[in-house]
Amino acid sequence: MIPVKTLQPVRSKAYVTYGLIALNGLIFLWLFFQPPAELRQTFYSLAIVPCDITRSFFSFETVIDILRGMFFHGSWAHLAGNMGFLWIFGRNVEEYYGWKKYLLIYFGTGFIAALTHTMIYPNMCVPLVGASGAISGILGSYLLLWPGSRVQTMIVWFRFFPRFYKIPALAMLGYWFIVNLLSGIAALSVPTIGGVAFLAHVGGFVSGLIITFFYLMFNKPPDRTVYLD
Repeated sequence: MIPVKTLQPVRSKAYVTYGLIALNGLIFLWLFFQPPAELRQTFYSLAIVPCDITRSFFSFETVIDILRGMFFHGSWAHLAGNMGFLWIFGRNVEEYYGWKKYLLIYFGTGFIAALTHTMIYPNMCVPLVGASGAISGILGSYLLLWPGSRVQTMIVWFRFFPRFYKIPALAMLGYWFIVNLLSGIAALSVPTIGGVAFLAHVGGFVSGLIITFFYLMFNKPPDRTVYLD
């Protein structure tokens, strides 16, 4: 189930979302041309490594490592998947919050996602890289802001036959969350050798939900498109 676009209108230019996508792309190009050994050293030196930061959990260096790690990606597929989700869902969230609050949510939920991963795997000595945690927070926020909006989604049947469906955001993002939660729980029984940080995604998503829930208690909800099915 691959989201293609949201049908919730975007009425203004989402410059911060565009900027984040561009910056992630430029940093990936810088990483792409590094030799494998140097790239590995870059990840270990500049990104978050759980077994290292547990020795200095609340330090300035830890904050910087988490921040830098949000802009590192391990492959083209990793980058494209993250930036695709950010493009589809981030623009609406930026439009609702404004760029300053949007950035606070993006980086705030990204930090929570990284710390969630670190607390669950304190002895893992594998770098945590990628914007997935921060983007998961944006997804959680979007779900609470526009639960009934439609998301055009591609489903590939039998690996060869793509079909497009307009699915409510609640179903699309709910499915995404359940897959990550179940995958994260299953991964707890596997030795900590690295892979997809599913529970970091869960931590980011839940923090986005919580932040948006409290924000909506004191602020007007966004305009929502009415669908006549």
